[in-house]
Amino acid sequence: MSSINRRSFLSGTVKAGVATGVATMGFPTIVPASVLGKNAPSNRLNIGAIGTGRISRDHDMAETLKYAHARIIAVCDVDRNRVKDAVDYVNGYYKKQTGKDDNGVTPYDDYRELLANKDIDGVLVSTPDHQHSIIGIHAVEAGKDVYLQKPTSLTIEDGRALSNAVHRNGRILQIGSQQRSWTQFRYACELVRNGRIGQLKKIIIGLPVDPGGNPEPEMPIPASLNYDAWLGMTPYVYYTEKRVHPQKGYDRPGWLRCEQFGAGMITGWGSHHIDIAHWGMNTEYTGPVEIWGSAQFPKSGLWDVHGSFKTYGQYQNGVLMEISDSNPNGVRFEGTEGWIFVTRGNYAATASDPISKTPQKALVASDPKIITSQIGPNETHLTVSAEHHGNWLESMITRQQPIAPVEVGHRSCSACLLHHMAMKLNRKLYWDPVKERFRNDDEANAMLSRPKRAPYIF
Repeated sequence: MSSINRRSFLSGTVKAGVATGVATMGFPTIVPASVLGKNAPSNRLNIGAIGTGRISRDHDMAETLKYAHARIIAVCDVDRNRVKDAVDYVNGYYKKQTGKDDNGVTPYDDYRELLANKDIDGVLVSTPDHQHSIIGIHAVEAGKDVYLQKPTSLTIEDGRALSNAVHRNGRILQIGSQQRSWTQFRYACELVRNGRIGQLKKIIIGLPVDPGGNPEPEMPIPASLNYDAWLGMTPYVYYTEKRVHPQKGYDRPGWLRCEQFGAGMITGWGSHHIDIAHWGMNTEYTGPVEIWGSAQFPKSGLWDVHGSFKTYGQYQNGVLMEISDSNPNGVRFEGTEGWIFVTRGNYAATASDPISKTPQKALVASDPKIITSQIGPNETHLTVSAEHHGNWLESMITRQQPIAPVEVGHRSCSACLLHHMAMKLNRKLYWDPVKERFRNDDEANAMLSRPKRAPYIF
């Protein structure tokens, strides 16, 4: 595949058929070149954005642009129209800052060529879920630090491969579990860890769900889209717009409701809430040992991810986790001396995210005194981060682990996928979180990986 020549791209001469919060962090405006590496111009962190759709525009690029010591210098997408929009978006942002025309962003249609750019220090990976692990692996192998949208992977084996690659290459990878950088979630976890609700017994998680849809006809592949690359490692299926993303605008894309590309809300929002549950009960590097439950799945139509569901996970420490769409959206910690419920309130990362129709308080408890309790100097204090992308940038400078490192993200994603497998098999599963295998269950172990379509392999 070829990268897009910047001049011809911007002039429109490239043919469409070419392959395709409370605390402050105290960031320095100027970062020493010795920290950034010899190829980083102007002593700053140079960032590339891979995947420039809804979540990138509204969240990942939007948040990263705010930091003066970082600069987005490259964008990449398999949809050439979105690449052009991203170039205009980033250049337009910098023009507003300086009042001068800024054409400093290089467009790419092949992420591997972006990764070959030696000037780039880190990448934002904001692609559909099925691309996360492979691009993350290739990025760290290219020497880049990574901000990776959750969930970490499409399968548990791919998540393990990603975590191993990050550690093998000594790179920084932040998972986009941004709730860790919100005060109410951190404080709730500190209260639980410090025994304010007594001994933790149960965690109840509520998630939204997606409705099914109608059958959709095959459509011509848009000239701007490298559809084969968009499908990536997954099997070839015919193109229809509602399987991919809107050709006009940046509304919520249809791939989120297709099991070929993700597991639905159990990983979409489940990655966030299970991560907080793990943080609160100090099980960030393990997982449940027994999982069971059931779910409703569409019997026809293009969109086939789970609908209404209820699943359970039993942990070695005795804590039972219940997850269901019938529960309020958030995380409820229940102990022998009370409970704490924490949620986002009415926040949404993008304009088309599903949110509760009923106003919710971000943090409530069985007794108001639990929330007003102060965490003493000798008690457990969790990492403070004012903003998730800023925390990643700081880690790139200090080389210290970010607040949501890859192995933590892999474990929360794995738990989501375990619950999804329980939905599909509709029976109790017995998991070994050390070996990352099911006990005496060949059928379930076969679901730990999926065949990969060449040439989209690790």
